[in-house]
Amino acid sequence: MRPKSHKIFRRFLVLIVCGLWPAGCTVGPDYQEPALTLPEGWSDLELPQVPSEDVLKNWWATLQDPVLDDLIEQASLGNPDLAESIYRIEESRALRDYAAGRNYPGVDLTGSYTRSRESEHTAFSIPGTSSDQGLYSTGFDAGWEIDLFGGIRRSVESAQAALEASVENSRAVQVSLYAEVAATYIELRTARLRVQYALDNIQAQRETLDLTQNRYDVGIAPELDVAQARQNLADTEADLPLLYLAEKEAISRLAVLLGHYPQEFHLATEGFGSSPMPTVGELPAGLPADLLRRRPDIRQAERLLAAQTARIGVAAAELYPSFTLSGSFHLEAEHFSDLGRWASKSYGYGPGLRWNLFEGGRLRSLVRAEEARTRQALVHYERTVLWAVEEAEVALAAYLQETARQEALLRSVKASEESVRLVQSLYRSGLTDFQNVLDAQRTLFRLQDRLASSEGAVVVNLIRLYKALGGGWDPDADVLNGPITDPNEPETIHSNS
Repeated sequence: MRPKSHKIFRRFLVLIVCGLWPAGCTVGPDYQEPALTLPEGWSDLELPQVPSEDVLKNWWATLQDPVLDDLIEQASLGNPDLAESIYRIEESRALRDYAAGRNYPGVDLTGSYTRSRESEHTAFSIPGTSSDQGLYSTGFDAGWEIDLFGGIRRSVESAQAALEASVENSRAVQVSLYAEVAATYIELRTARLRVQYALDNIQAQRETLDLTQNRYDVGIAPELDVAQARQNLADTEADLPLLYLAEKEAISRLAVLLGHYPQEFHLATEGFGSSPMPTVGELPAGLPADLLRRRPDIRQAERLLAAQTARIGVAAAELYPSFTLSGSFHLEAEHFSDLGRWASKSYGYGPGLRWNLFEGGRLRSLVRAEEARTRQALVHYERTVLWAVEEAEVALAAYLQETARQEALLRSVKASEESVRLVQSLYRSGLTDFQNVLDAQRTLFRLQDRLASSEGAVVVNLIRLYKALGGGWDPDADVLNGPITDPNEPETIHSNS
């Protein structure tokens, strides 16, 4: 007849198997993605068709600027924020694997040697009988926590959702990075275009100063015309330092975004003022619901909500008993030559139970705390969606309105250029006052400067619209399960990784 301990152990195993079989043993709420009611469209805006996925993931290609393409590629390789976000994925993956490892038994290999001797001067010692003794021991200890109530499963579920959230965080960094690189590049192009307009006006105003000086020298123009022409020229020249500063700030910002020191970064800007601004390609505009599919920050908030929901089950599992199976097997002998004999064996095994019968309500309080954190995560998710819809709405409106403003400014500049030509001709003929020439030249410079700013603002607003719609990452890239490598090596991370 088997020992009674064997019967108890067998019954314990049967209890464990029966407890593991039903799915209802996983405590805590099962996560369901929250349903949100979104607007059916944008506010009084006529929109084109939704762009393709390829357009969104590489939206900068629609601007048809090779320099910008190269800057985006450099940013994907050297930006420290992007590299940091990728290493967060590696950290989250390791934590997920650590949580999953709790499903398996733990086995520790042990080995020791002890030399001991009993004292001859104690109450129970016999004089002359004490001697040195040695003990060799080797073996293993094993333990396995039985996940009856799903605490481990919930921790794995939470870690997996946290890993997916870290992936979305990296994608959000990509979206912001590429948009910022492109916007800064356009700001640089805008500053260079404004500089070019200023230089062209300075040249024209110098010619006007020479004309007034010649007319004054022959006595057909007052000295006041010369002084006003000189003042007008100096006033325009005073704008140049600020424009050069804006150009320098944009270049320095680009350097940092690409992972360089400003002193080490060189970008050829010759011709930026004469070449046209990057052309606007396909206008992206879907419905508000599309934001949930594309924007990484919304996807990240949803995954964080899922991770936090699972933590309720992790805390709730502590309210229930935990069962463990443990065992050990050792070989022990006074002489090393006897260590391998089967008679030297020493073992023990059996089940274990731990149950917090009374802990002052601490565990239930922890469950309530996790539930409150889950409600906070839900509110954060809903707020993220609200902000996303607002950002896209404002970006789309800004692009459409700035486009209309640019068209009006372009007509105004053409009319102003014609006015300058006509008033200069009249002044040379003595048919108009020099003040009209000054006013026409000042108006032309002001309008050209506004036009240059507007041309840049149209492209920047388009970039912000692409960013608001979550463009700039590749949904086909396997960031979740792909290898994590050194982002400083060009072959490891690409612009859409």
